Amino acid sequence: MFLELIGTIFAGFAFAGVAMLVNKLTGGRLPRWSAPVAAGLGMIGVTIASEYSWYDRTVETLPEGMEIVQEVESKAFYRPWTYAMPFVNRFAAVDTVSVRTNEQVPEQRLVDMYFFGRWAPVEKLPIAVNCATNSRASLADGAEFGDDGGILNADWLNVSAQDPIIEVTCGV
Repeated sequence: MFLELIGTIFAGFAFAGVAMLVNKLTGGRLPRWSAPVAAGLGMIGVTIASEYSWYDRTVETLPEGMEIVQEVESKAFYRPWTYAMPFVNRFAAVDTVSVRTNEQVPEQRLVDMYFFGRWAPVEKLPIAVNCATNSRASLADGAEFGDDGGILNADWLNVSAQDPIIEVTCGV
């Protein structure tokens, strides 16, 4: 975040410098306000470009085995261009390398799910998936394991077979 702020400030100086250079080359024909306006427009442009490129830059750095299961696009009234072209500012990914099974309950699998946000730290959530019943449950809510390896006290959520978490976890 700090580096993006520094980059935005430098972009403002660069755009103002270009406007001042053009003013000098044209013999001072540009209005006096052209340099500050160029600086502001440059800073806004760099900020917008950074917002739109964050998702692609982040996805490129994910390790192998991470499958994206949900993207959340942002639209805001104070950024009217986002209604025409929304950008992804949050997403969730499942670590397919972390899928764990138990021979005593082969239909249940445990997997780690990660939540990424533009200005938020990455959060990890262990998930239990039952491939036979197309259901899933968060293991962060006090779920326990029984003697047979089954999951107890879990709040199971019934979903369709096309649920991305079910598809990614059970398709492994």
